[in-house]
Amino acid sequence: MRDFDFLQPASVSEAAHMLADLGDECRVIAGGTALMLAMRQRMLTPTHLVSLGALQGLRGIAYDATQGLRIGALTRHAELARSPLVQQHYPMLASMASRVANPQVRNQGTIGGNLCYADPATDPPGCLMALDAEVVVSGVHGDRVMGIEDFLVDYYTTALAPDELLTEIRIAPSEPGCSGVYSRFLRTAAEHRPLASVAVSARRSGAHCHRIRIAVGASTPIPLRLRRAEALLADKAVTPALAAEAADIVATDIEPVADQRGDADYRRDMVRVVARRALLELFELGADQGAHA
Repeated sequence: MRDFDFLQPASVSEAAHMLADLGDECRVIAGGTALMLAMRQRMLTPTHLVSLGALQGLRGIAYDATQGLRIGALTRHAELARSPLVQQHYPMLASMASRVANPQVRNQGTIGGNLCYADPATDPPGCLMALDAEVVVSGVHGDRVMGIEDFLVDYYTTALAPDELLTEIRIAPSEPGCSGVYSRFLRTAAEHRPLASVAVSARRSGAHCHRIRIAVGASTPIPLRLRRAEALLADKAVTPALAAEAADIVATDIEPVADQRGDADYRRDMVRVVARRALLELFELGADQGAHA
């Protein structure tokens, strides 16, 4: 690891100006779980690290019936998992956060850092996409708000400008009748990174689906909404056969990545399994087997 200067701005504005001045030679550090590993492996060699640790305004979780959920970018995964507000209003999000990586990462890594790193094989992005989350980014020219689909641009790439920081995640108020399921496949029970994940959020009455959002992650370069499968299920009574048909559409409509962890066909098959399992669980149609939690 090469030498670097460690900078500690006292405000978001100061941090943004540091990023603007230093350009590609600096990196932002929040929890540091991914960044420090990349630096040790010399995948990244910044001359400056801009630490957000002193920015207390980027911490915390709040919920309002009108505004919905607000999550500070420096909120740790473990804090998200055990938050009574998240558990009450968005249990799928709490469940997902409780399974991110391993206990060490959950207690050190931040939700904002996770999203900015844009690792395709991680849990939060797809879950947040199914919840129609927005992010707030702040730079030298002010703040802007964008949907998570617009924020995640490509493989390890986000829409952040060089001088911008992610400061907050927002989720609209939970509606009556809304529920969600986050399901994933791990090749072994000891593995920490999902090979495939599916998040489903729906407003329903029993097995009748009024509105639904389906997002696939981990098997694709960025999480994807599966709108054709959503259209199939909307305004219908979901049966096991219909759930299986929707899962087939989900698997058909993705372009899986292929790497040393699994080829494209294998990932497509696992996405089909996980999607069917998530839909059966969400609409209380019986358990499905075939994937590690």
